[in-house]
Amino acid sequence: MASVWAKSIVNLQVLAVFFCLMVCLPPGGGQKKKENLLSEKVDQMMEWSSRRSVIRMNGDKFRRFVKAPPRNYSVIVMFTALQPQRQCSVCRQANEEYQVLANSWRYSSAFSNKLFFTVVDYDEGADVFQQLNMNSAPTFMHFPAKGKPKRADTFDLQRIGFASEQLAKWIADRTDVQIRVFRPPNYSGTIALALLVSLVGGLLYLRRNNLEFIYNKTGWAMAALCVVFAMTSGQMWNHIRGPPYAHKNPQNGQVSYIHGSSQAQFVAESHIILLLNAAITMGMVLLNEAATSKGDVGKRRIICLVGLGLVVFFFSFLLSIFRSKYHGYPYSFVFHENVFNVTQASLLSEQTQ
Repeated sequence: MASVWAKSIVNLQVLAVFFCLMVCLPPGGGQKKKENLLSEKVDQMMEWSSRRSVIRMNGDKFRRFVKAPPRNYSVIVMFTALQPQRQCSVCRQANEEYQVLANSWRYSSAFSNKLFFTVVDYDEGADVFQQLNMNSAPTFMHFPAKGKPKRADTFDLQRIGFASEQLAKWIADRTDVQIRVFRPPNYSGTIALALLVSLVGGLLYLRRNNLEFIYNKTGWAMAALCVVFAMTSGQMWNHIRGPPYAHKNPQNGQVSYIHGSSQAQFVAESHIILLLNAAITMGMVLLNEAATSKGDVGKRRIICLVGLGLVVFFFSFLLSIFRSKYHGYPYSFVFHENVFNVTQASLLSEQTQ
């Protein structure tokens, strides 16, 4: 009987100690620790952001501040390859636009700790690229405050381009954060326009007594053709998207001037298309001249053959380029294979081989 009472007293003592612990210990100890960790992460991100608008991250920082919870802020990450040995000119151009956007956010009145801009360079975070199965650069991704990134959280660079305004619109769709882009003043366009107006004004002043050249149909036709060639070759697309001039394979040094996709092009490609269109047009003009002129028959025959050769030869070049970009196109004229170097491989797939 004494032993039973002793056991009961021990059990009561254990319950009393447990009750005291429950009363004395502060509630939500795990939640408090989580809040402290989140506060530390936000403070660290704000400190880095105060130093530079775009926070550089390696693999450890990316996993801690972007991937790992807790996190109540969104992060925009640019995955890129900016080292000179990578020879990624489009990465440098995209980085300039990204810096403009990040600075616009950093120095705006709406700046808060709800959105941060970061960058992961391939040479500083190759493990991050492997973790995300990423094989091309540059790539922009949004990591939301809650949940995992969805398909729409990857910016469609090939279709939209990497202009700051397009990135700001995409961020507004994903985060509801409105960013007004402020670009540093650029007076090159104004200076070029002023020089052009001065040149034209000076020419008209010098020829003020003889302005018949203004009514020259051939001159106006040549000017119109120049505009048409520039527009049909994709110069406006280059101005909007900012593609690289060409692509150099870092493995063998081979330079490609024609992009292998129908969704993109190089600047050199536009120049090639412009020259091909000009040569074809010249051939058509010679054919028309041979048919309508009333000169010597032998001379007209030579002009006709030259014009026909220009049309056949350069149109075949043009069709060959078209077939290389639109895979599966069944028709060809003279050249059955593309005569230019065409690239389809992405930057990092070549670098990591």
